[in-house]
Amino acid sequence: MTDFLLELRSEEIPARMQAGARADLEKLFRKEMEAAGIALGQITVWSTPRRLALIANDLPETTEAVREETKGPATSAPEQALEGFLRKTGLAKEQLEVRDLKGKATYFAVIEKPGRAVKDVLAEAIPAIVRAFPWPKSQRWGAASITTESLRWVRPLSGIVAIFGEDLVECEVGGISSAYATRGHRFHAPGEITIGGAHDYARKLSACHVIVDHVERQDLIRDEARNVAAAAGLTLVEDEGLVVENAGLTEWPVPLLGRFDEAFLEVPPEVIQLTARVNQKYFVCETTTGSLANAFVCTANIDAIDGGEGIVAGNRKVLAARLSDARFFWEQDKKIALANQASKLERITFHEKLGTVADKVGRVAKLAEWLASEGIVPNCDPVLARQAAELCKADLVTEMVGEFPELQGLMGGYYARAEGLPAAVADAIRDHYKPVGQGDEVPTAPVTVAVSLADKLDTLRSFFAIDEKPTGSKDPFALRRAALAIIRLITENNLRFGVAEGELLDFFADRLKVQQKEAGIRHDLIDAVFALGCEDDLVRLLARVQALQAFVATEDGRNLLAGYKRAANILKKEDWQGLESEIAQTGEEDPLVLVEDPDLAAAIAEKMADRHAAARGEGYELEPAEKNLLEALDRAEPEASAAVAAEDFAGAMTALASLRAPIDGFFDHVTVNDTNRTKRTSRLALLDRFRAAVHNVADFSRIEG
Repeated sequence: MTDFLLELRSEEIPARMQAGARADLEKLFRKEMEAAGIALGQITVWSTPRRLALIANDLPETTEAVREETKGPATSAPEQALEGFLRKTGLAKEQLEVRDLKGKATYFAVIEKPGRAVKDVLAEAIPAIVRAFPWPKSQRWGAASITTESLRWVRPLSGIVAIFGEDLVECEVGGISSAYATRGHRFHAPGEITIGGAHDYARKLSACHVIVDHVERQDLIRDEARNVAAAAGLTLVEDEGLVVENAGLTEWPVPLLGRFDEAFLEVPPEVIQLTARVNQKYFVCETTTGSLANAFVCTANIDAIDGGEGIVAGNRKVLAARLSDARFFWEQDKKIALANQASKLERITFHEKLGTVADKVGRVAKLAEWLASEGIVPNCDPVLARQAAELCKADLVTEMVGEFPELQGLMGGYYARAEGLPAAVADAIRDHYKPVGQGDEVPTAPVTVAVSLADKLDTLRSFFAIDEKPTGSKDPFALRRAALAIIRLITENNLRFGVAEGELLDFFADRLKVQQKEAGIRHDLIDAVFALGCEDDLVRLLARVQALQAFVATEDGRNLLAGYKRAANILKKEDWQGLESEIAQTGEEDPLVLVEDPDLAAAIAEKMADRHAAARGEGYELEPAEKNLLEALDRAEPEASAAVAAEDFAGAMTALASLRAPIDGFFDHVTVNDTNRTKRTSRLALLDRFRAAVHNVADFSRIEG
C-alpha cells in the first residue's frame, strides 16, 4: 500500500474560502478514485494561504480487474437490433457470447478490463480535479486568459506537487507541470524545496517556516495570543472566528501584543472590539476587573528580527486611525437627540407594501403600549414602553451604525444613556432585537420584553397580511426566526395572551414543534393540543402538552390511548359524527346559537334530549360494564373540565386515567354493534361521549402509537 501527496500551490487564497476548498478537494478526489474502483483509506486535507494539500494513505499500486457483462438482443431479433448492440459495446459479432435465457438464445457482451496502475489513474484525476474545482470566485490569468476555455483558479495557480510513494505522478494543467519541488515561506524560505513524498511533506515545510496543518496553526494562535496577553497581566477576549481567520492569513503565525492610546477607551468597548476585529483582524484584551484594556493582539506572519516591535508599531498606527474615525462618529452622533434621528426614518422604506421604517415604528409603539396597558407584560410602564419603541430604530440613521451595522440597537442604548433617558428605555433600545438566535439570552426586563415582542409580532403580522410568508427553504424576511423568538419571549417570561389566530397560529405551531424538539417534546402531542382549535395561549398550551406527554408515557396513558383509538375506529366505521354534526346538518353553523324558528328549535332540543338519553342507556337495562363506564364518565368529565379550567393539566390527565379500566371492561364485555337498535345506538352514543371527554383535554386522534 502506498501514500499519495497532492499540493496545489497558488497566490493567496482568501481565508474565508479555505474550509470550503478543503472539503471540495476531498470530495473531488474521492469521486475520481471511486469512479476508478480504488478503495480509499485515511485522507488528510490541509490549507494555508498559498496552498491546498491532500494526503491519501494506503492506496493500492493497481486497480482490480473488472469483468463487465451486458445483455443484448435475442439471436432471433432483427439484424438492426444486433447492429445497434454492437455499436453500443464496440465489439464484433464474433466476440459476443450466446447463452440460454429463459429458453431463448441471447447475445451477451463480456468485457474484461485489466487492472490499471493507480499512478496512471492519479495522473488523469489531477487535471480533472483542478478543472472541476468549484471556487466561489475564480480568475483566469496570463496570455491564455483571452479564451474562456483557459484554466480558472481562485488566484493564479503556480505549482503542482504530485507524488505517489516516492514516484512523481506526471501531469500537466494549464501549462503547469507536476514536480517534486514546492516553495516555503514567502520571506523566510522563498526558494524551492524538494519533497520526497507524503512522509516528509509537513516536516520539510515546517523547516522552511510553513505550518501546513491549519488546525496546528489555529492551536498556536489561540495559545500564544493568550500567553502574550497574560504576560502583560491581561486576559484575551476569546474569539474563535478570529482564530480561524488569522490561521487562514498566515503560514507562520506569531501573535504579538500592542497598545493603543487610553483616550480611545471613551468610545463604547463594543465599537473598539469591532473596529479591531473587522478592520484589522486583531484580538482585544480585558483587565483583571473585566473592563476593556488599551491593548490588542495582532498575528504576524514572520519571525521578525526585532521581536516584532516594528510590526506592532505599524499595526498600532493603523488601528489608531480606525479608532479615531470611530471616536469621531461617536461624538457626532451624541450631538443629535434620538427623537430627531428617529424622524429621519421616514426616508427609509421598510417594505413597499408596508411603508417606511417610521411607519413600522409607529405600529410597534402602539402595540408595545397595549401589551403594557393590558398587563400582558406585567409590571411594564406603558409610557416607557411607547417611548422606547418610538426610539428603538433611531440608531439606524447614525454614523456609527452606518459604519458598523452589527451595532444597531446596541448604539441606540448608548446614545439613550448619553442623552439622559431612563435606564429602562435605554436597555429596551439596546436589547429589543433579542433573542436573535438559539443561544441568545431572552430579555426579562418588562419594557424590553414589551418592545421586543411588539417588534417581532408586528413583523410577523405585517408580512402575513401582505402574503409574504416563508415557502420551502426561502424565508427572506426571517419570519421563522421571529416566530421562534416570540415563542421564547412568551414562554420564558410566562406571558399570558392569545398570540395569533388562523394561518398565523398554524405557523406558530410548526415553529413550536421545531423549538420543542430539542426539549424532547413530541410533535404529535403539540398537534393534539393545537387541534382543539381553542388554544392560542402558548404558556398554557405547553403546560398541557407536557402533562399529556407525561401521561401517555404511563401504562394508563398507553391503554387509554388504545381504548380511544378503538372507540374512534368504531364510530368512524359506523359513520357516527356526534350530536353537533347532526344538528349542523339542519343548516345552522353553530348548534349553540339561538334559533329563531320555533319548530327548528324544538327539533334540535328533542334530538339533544334523545341523544343524551341514549348515551345514558335509557330504554333498556344497562349491562354492568356499560354502567361502570357511564358512572366513570359522570365523575371524570366534570373533574377533567374543572382541572382544565384551573389549568391543572396533570389533574385533568388523572381524571382521564380513571376511564382506563372502565373502557377496557366495556370492550371486553359489551357488544357495541348489537342487533337491538336501541342498545346499538346507546352504546355508540356512550363511546361518542367517551371520545368527547378525552377531546376536552387533547385530540387523541393526532397522537401517534
